[in-house]
Formats: sequence, structure tokens, C-alpha cells
Amino acid sequence: MKQLDKVIITSATTGAGHMPWMSPHLPLTIEQIVEDSVAAAEAGASIIHLHARDPETGEPSCDPRLYEQYLRRIKQRTNAILNLTTGQPQRNVTPEQAIENRLAAPLAFSPEITSFNMGPMSFATFTLAERARTSGQPLREWEEAYLELSRHLTMANPWSLMERIARELGEDRGVRFEFECFDTGHLYALKVIADEGWVKPPFFIQSVFGPLGGIGTDPKHVLHFKETADMLFGEDYIWSLLAAGKAQMKLTTMAACMGGNVRVGMEDSLWAGPGELATSSADQVRRIRTILEALGLEVATPDEARAYLGTKGADRVGF
Repeated sequence: MKQLDKVIITSATTGAGHMPWMSPHLPLTIEQIVEDSVAAAEAGASIIHLHARDPETGEPSCDPRLYEQYLRRIKQRTNAILNLTTGQPQRNVTPEQAIENRLAAPLAFSPEITSFNMGPMSFATFTLAERARTSGQPLREWEEAYLELSRHLTMANPWSLMERIARELGEDRGVRFEFECFDTGHLYALKVIADEGWVKPPFFIQSVFGPLGGIGTDPKHVLHFKETADMLFGEDYIWSLLAAGKAQMKLTTMAACMGGNVRVGMEDSLWAGPGELATSSADQVRRIRTILEALGLEVATPDEARAYLGTKGADRVGF
């Protein structure tokens, strides 16, 4: 693992897994997502990871017209690196359309960084719908349909799609990748595409612990993950960790103590502490920053993160 002098904090503002009924603080409108992103950057996040939502309903969306409004406003107000998802699921589309939708905004705006999901992943978010029904929580029609979709759908990342992302975003547009690995097997998938020459080191690996259907949050899994990455990539990777739900602070702190970087934010967890909902992603950024600095670790600025990760710079994006 390539160990950095300072810790890079990523803030994931709003993902697809959390629904409006789960927290009154979840950012949903364009203005809310922009404000949440800017506040997280001001709190110390070097990277802002973005998903889009329909501002009228809160439903996750792939619409580049929405992304454009986030990107331009956030860029005007912060120096943070903006990272677009390539893994956003959407309802009522064919598998072929789903891939085009997932890539639409990254191809249109050519950001400094995009996520790059390694291998298939079957999210079990349908269990959230079951939990809501059991508790008597009313669901919007789209929420019910969106959550139930996971019962029948695996997020597909075939080799052909991985090669396309590597060619069209990496080679053609100079985009840096955040390789999201939901299991240790995904590290081996990254090794395959690296050996094929589709992507080049150092690899920015985001290890993902705790989403329903993925690897659990036992600290032993973190140790095994890092050992596997060290074995496969040696010094040719930069490590970061995110953890879902209540394990967020525990595991990100553990990763930082092991020389890694961290990701927090409302996409990954709705909580600021036991029984306490976070009011913003900035809440979580401030909390992890306090922990890092108490451990004697310094937080990287956006420009330091650019230098560490080797991004093309904010002057070469399409927004």
C-alpha cells in the first residue's frame, strides 16, 4: 500500500440506498445536495462523491441535467474534487439502458474522478421495504418499487463494461478511478483488468463494508482485505475505507490507524452516533476529522489529494 503523509476524507453526499422516510435530514433537492456537499468540503472533505435525485420526489436519478446543476454550483463554491458515480441504478429500464444511464453523466462531464464498481453486487435493500411495512411506515409508490427491485436485480459489471469505462473515461477523458470493492474477490477482479492493461497503478481502492448483501463489518474482514490488497498490489495502491451504518466511525478510524484514507457521509450512514441522526454529511466529516486529529493525523486539502491521486485537475473537467 502506498501510504500518504495526510489522510484524504471523502464525503458521499446522497446515495441510492437511503429513502426519504428514513431521515428528515437526507438531502434530496438540488439545493439541499449542493449545500450538504459544500458544508462537507468546508468541514474538511477533499473529495465529494455524488449521486443525483429527482428534486420533486427524491427518487435516485441518472439525469445529466440534474448533475450539471450540482456540479457547477459546487465547483463555484469549493475547491473539492468532484467524484461522479458510475453505479447509479434506475427503475423501468432495460439492462442495456441501465448501463447507458449509469455512464451518461460521467461521459458528459468528464470529472476528475468517477467510481468504478468491481464485479457484480446484489444489494438486499428489499429488506428495508419489509422493515418499513412491519413498522407501519408508509412508503411512496416509487420507494416500494425501487427497494423491491433489488430482490430481482444484481448490479451488473461485466468485463465488457469495465473495459468500456476504462477506455472511454480513463484513456479518452483522463478520469481517475475510485475502485469500489464490496468483497475481497473484487480485488482479484481489479487484478484481472490491471493485468489486461485496461487500468494503471497506483489504484485508488475504496473498500466497502456493511451494505446489505456485501461483506460484513467485523474488523477481521478489514485486516483480511488489506492483507489481500497488499499481496496483489504491493505499493501500487492507495487505500480508503467506507462502512455502512453504525460501523462507520469504528471502521474508518481503524483504516486510518492502518495508514488508509476514509469516506463518510449520508450515502453511507444516517447516524452521527448511537441513536443520534446526523443532520448533514458535514456532521460526519467533522466527527471523523476530530478523531483523526486526536490521533495525530493530518487531513489532506483538495490540492494535496489531487497530487496524491494524480487527477487531471479541476481545469480539465467538462463543467
